[in-house]
Amino acid sequence: MNAIDIAKNVFKLESEAIKDLSNLLNEDFTNSINEILNSKGRLVISGMGKSGHIGVKISATLASTGTPSFFMHPAEAIHGDLGMLTKDDILLAISNSGESEEILKIIPLVKRMGITLIGMAGKENSTLAKASDYFLNIAIKKEACPLELAPMSSTTATLAMGDALAAALMKAREFQPEDFAMYHPGGSLGKKLLTKVKDIMSFENLPIVKETSSFKDVIHSITRGKLGLSLVMLDDEIKGIITDGDLRRALEVTDKSRFELEAKDMMTSSPKSISQEEMAVNAEEFMLKNKINELVVVDGKKVVGVVQLYDTGVIE
Repeated sequence: MNAIDIAKNVFKLESEAIKDLSNLLNEDFTNSINEILNSKGRLVISGMGKSGHIGVKISATLASTGTPSFFMHPAEAIHGDLGMLTKDDILLAISNSGESEEILKIIPLVKRMGITLIGMAGKENSTLAKASDYFLNIAIKKEACPLELAPMSSTTATLAMGDALAAALMKAREFQPEDFAMYHPGGSLGKKLLTKVKDIMSFENLPIVKETSSFKDVIHSITRGKLGLSLVMLDDEIKGIITDGDLRRALEVTDKSRFELEAKDMMTSSPKSISQEEMAVNAEEFMLKNKINELVVVDGKKVVGVVQLYDTGVIE
């Protein structure tokens, strides 16, 4: 087999391993979900070796999707880290064989503490499976490893079962994108879902002219404002907006000398606006849809700022 054939075989075996999980699901999965939902504590994940690595990822996914969780290394647990656990916690122990020595050593201690044990293993007659309050079967037919030694299909199945738990819990908790963003404030999604127009708008020393302002005054206003535009105001009422593009278009279509032009001759009347409380992503979508680069920002009817398309670059 060449390299591509080997890769295709890995994909085939691992995809089959995931597909087969559907036939292994039973009431223990549903009961596990209900137990976790009703728990007042955390869902603690533990696993040794490759199962532990997958367990870290499962725990991270759970924690970021509304289920308090952390990973506890089983070898460290028997040397003091069991103190991390409280009687309100639930332990999800992962072992493909169901016979990992480090996992089996903590089971009696966990039972003594009255903690619910969810076992995830590939053998339903294993010690872990029998000791568990709820058992999640992740049995596979064949490892994708050419030597059938390194865990490949089994770790893929373990990860998929963990994702299934997380997805079911998210649905049960009615977890929303805004909730996800709260746990990811530093990421692009967090910024996208948490940033409001008022957080990114320009509001200090806005460039403002009157309808009767001269061409020269408009140029000075645009230059001074450093926004590439000027707002045309009548007292507190927005009458129009003048951008660099408006200036060029006005000069192209008029027979007047530029020194005869006033702001009202160059402005775009009734410019589009948006509330300062709107989400920045909505402002971005609105500008893209309308093929404009700026919006007047309002608080009620009061003009409070300007938001431009490049400002929304914080929500990549």
